[in-house]
Amino acid sequence: MNDGFDLAGKVALVTGSSRGIGAGIVRALADRGARCVVNFVDDPAGRNRAEAETVASGLNDAILLQCDVGDPARVGDMMDQVRQQLGGLDILVNNAGILRDRTFKKITPQDWDDVLRINLGGVFNCTRSAVSLMRPGGRIGISDIVAEDSLTSEQRADRGSYVGCIAGALSFGEFEEGLRAVGLTDVSVTPTHSVADGMHSAIIRATKPEGAGAELPAFVAAELPFTARGCGCGDGCC
Repeated sequence: MNDGFDLAGKVALVTGSSRGIGAGIVRALADRGARCVVNFVDDPAGRNRAEAETVASGLNDAILLQCDVGDPARVGDMMDQVRQQLGGLDILVNNAGILRDRTFKKITPQDWDDVLRINLGGVFNCTRSAVSLMRPGGRIGISDIVAEDSLTSEQRADRGSYVGCIAGALSFGEFEEGLRAVGLTDVSVTPTHSVADGMHSAIIRATKPEGAGAELPAFVAAELPFTARGCGCGDGCC
C-alpha cells in the first residue's frame, strides 16, 4: 500500500488482534511494511486462537503470542518474547477490551473486576512493559474513552461501567498534559465518535523521543489511569 506511511523495518504489537478492530489495525500496519505481533487470549472453545492464526497467516512473517493483558506477569512474558524474537518494539496499539455494559443495579462484582482488569489494567500492563522495550521514535497508540474537560469525575462515573470505566476515563486536557509530563512527544487526542453525553471514543497517540533511554522520566502507565476500548465483542479479544 502506497499512502506515504513506510513502516518497513518496524515492529508492531496490537493487543486483541484476532478479529474486529484489532485485526484491521494489524493488517493495515503489515500492509505498510511493519512486522507484526498478533495477540489473542485463549478461550475454552479455541475460537480466539483459530482466528488469530488466520489473521497471522495473511501477514508477512508475523508472530502469534497468546497473552491475557490483564495479567502483568503474562504481559511481561509476552514482551520478553517480542524482545527475543524481534529485537525490540516500535509500535504498540492497546486495543484489547471487553464489554460488560450493565447498570450499577445489574452489574456483578465479577463483571466489574473483569472490566477494570482488562480495560484499565491491560493498558497499564502493556504500556508499562513496552516503554523500556520500545526503541527511540517508537509510538504508543490507545483506543480509549475520553471525557470532555468540563465533566467532573462523578459525572464521568455516572455514564456507566464501560463508557467511563468508572471515572477512569481522562479528559482531553488530562491526557495531553499527562503524556507530555512523562516525556512523550507528538501527543494527540483525536475523537472518533460520541459514546455518551460528554464522552467520546478517541485515538490517543504519543512518541518516545529520539535519544531517550530505556526509561523515560516516569513510565506513562504510572501517571495515567488509562482505559482501553476494543470492538465490544465481550470475549476479551477484540
